[in-house]
Formats: sequence, structure tokens, C-alpha cells
Amino acid sequence: MNSATQTLRPQIDRVRRAWRGSPMPAFMAWWGGELRALLPARWQAFFRGGDVWCLLRHEDSLWRVHRSGQKESAPPWSDALDAPAQQAMLNTAVAGVDRQDLRLALCLPPEGVLRRRLLLPEAARDNLRQIGAYEMDRQTPFRTEQVYYDLREVRGSAPAGRIAAELIAAPRALVDAKLERLRNAGIAIDAVDLCDGDARLGVNLLPPEMARVHRDPRRRLNLALAAAAIVLLLLCLGEWLHNRQEALAAMQSQVDDMRADAQKISELHKQLEDSSGAAGFLAHRKTDSVAVVDVLQDLTARIPDDTWLERFTIDSSGRVGIQGQSAKAASLIDTLQSSKQITGANFQGVIQRDPATNKERFYMDAQLRMPSTKPASSSSAGAAR
Repeated sequence: MNSATQTLRPQIDRVRRAWRGSPMPAFMAWWGGELRALLPARWQAFFRGGDVWCLLRHEDSLWRVHRSGQKESAPPWSDALDAPAQQAMLNTAVAGVDRQDLRLALCLPPEGVLRRRLLLPEAARDNLRQIGAYEMDRQTPFRTEQVYYDLREVRGSAPAGRIAAELIAAPRALVDAKLERLRNAGIAIDAVDLCDGDARLGVNLLPPEMARVHRDPRRRLNLALAAAAIVLLLLCLGEWLHNRQEALAAMQSQVDDMRADAQKISELHKQLEDSSGAAGFLAHRKTDSVAVVDVLQDLTARIPDDTWLERFTIDSSGRVGIQGQSAKAASLIDTLQSSKQITGANFQGVIQRDPATNKERFYMDAQLRMPSTKPASSSSAGAAR
């Protein structure tokens, strides 16, 4: 174990304890089991993975091994066999376990182990092994260098601000004797533990420097798969953002087209209003004005036959100009007084006699009579000459 690993070990152990104390491991195990149950039977073993603990016990010169949590099924073998024979028996007992997942734990007999329950401050949770070394002299008749020990947190009632823990210690002589037998047989173990029924208790009496290091060949593959998953996730997020941007651009284009169409419609509406206003203005002027034909017809009916007109004008304000010759020009004022089309007839200037025709030349002003009722629509009046 290198110095970097030793420096980080307290932090790693703290993370492991926090993870094991949380409900996440049980949830992940349940979830993984449910997902594996959906796979074909021949694929389920491939995706099972994880550490598989097998418990090794030595009783009456016999070695017995079984999976943690299962009943003993493999036949025992004598420790008097040579190393290859013992290894063959062990391989037969763990034949169904992948070598990369196999973990061996030496289970000590309960009578050879000392167990003490302790109440510790909560601050001791992150340094249980060191606390175990301090408590060894107080709780056991042994010194630290005489035993293999471990301290684990246990579930149970404890006063506020304190935690319940259990100190487990075994004499080094007992453990070393069994470890020596295993070394002679060529069998390496990963932990020294106790049996809790058919399962392991969950402690490791081996000190950290004696722990076996496993090189997981699947770790590199798992890291590559995790990196690939992250890259795919980022690609999916990028594709999603790209699609959203394209959809936004398409919507913006549609909005611009609709805005342009709305602008055209607004312009057409304005042109229609202007055209309607102009047409209404002309219609209004037409209805508010007197037809020139009617004025001429009225004058023709009223002026005598010895009178003729040389010039007749009507301007935009309805002012009428009449110029002509008559045998009796002065009588025209009375003649036009009863006209329904013009009013206010009056001579402009003096009446002069034309020597060529022996008629009286006159120029007369008048004003058109506008209609008394006006329609709602607007129109324009025209002038005729």
C-alpha cells in the first residue's frame, strides 16, 4: 500500500461507512435485481457482478466453505492434504463464482473471540479503528500488539450525541496459526471475520497492511463505459439543445413571415380605408352639390326668348356667373327671384348696349341653392363650364 493510499484511507473509509449506513445500498441491490430479472436467464449471471464472499471455517482439522448467506453445500476437506489437493477442493467448492468476484473470509470460532459493546461520542465514528486501539487496555486483558481487532458501529439505542459500537478482538496466536495453515496450502484470504448464522458478521480483523490487493481488470472497462455514458449524455444534451434552437429558429421565421403578412394586411386595410374615404367623399360632394344640368334647365325655362347666354360658370363654392345679352336685362332679376336652383341674383358692373346686336350686355352673379338634407356618405361636387 503506497503512501498516497494510506493518506486517503481515512477519507475512503468514511465514505464507505456513510454509504453502507445509508439506505442506498439496499435500494441499489433491489433495483439491480429487478432489472436483472427482466433479462434472459443466460444473461443474468453475466450482469450479476460484485463481491461474492465465501466463508472458510476450520473445525476438527477440516476446512469447510460456503457462500455467505447460504447453507453449507460443498464437502469439507482435511488440512492434512497437500497444497494442490486443498486448492482443488477449494476450487470445487467455489466453482460457480467468478474469480474476479471471489472473496474469501476466514471465520473464527465464537469461543476464540472477545466481543465488547461500547458507547462512543459521535465524533469517533470516523476513527473507529484508532478508538479501538485506545480502548483495548480498558476493555480487554490484552495489549494492542497481542490481538487482531476491529471496531464496528452497531444498530441500537444510544444516548444523544453518542453511538453504539462493538469491539471484536482475537489473539494473534490463534489467528496466525490458521493463517499459517492457509499459506502452506497456497490459499489467500481477504478478511478475518466471524460467522453470524450463515453469513459473515461484517468485520475484518486483519490490519490494513495485511489486506490483499485485488486488481480488477474490469475497472478499466467500467471507467471507459462510464466515460462513454457521460459523452453520450453530453451528446444527447447537445442534440436536444440543437433541436430546440432549430425549432426556435423555425418559429422565429414563421413569426417574421406572419409579421410581414400582418404588415401587408395592415397596408391593404389602410389603402381600403383611404379608397373608401375618397369614394365616400366624392359621393358626399355629389349629393351635396346641385347638378349643372338642373341649373341650366331651370335658367332655360325662366329667361325670356330674347335673352341668350354667352358665358355660364359655377365654381367650387357654388358661386354662379352668368354673362349674356338681353332685350330687357333689368327684368332678369325679377325673373330669377323664383328660381329653385339659384338665389341672390345681382348684376355686376353696368348694363351696356351692344351696337352690333342692339341688345343689353350684362354680367350677373348668383349663388346655388344647396340641398337641405345631406346623406351620411361623403361625396365631392364638380364644376362644369
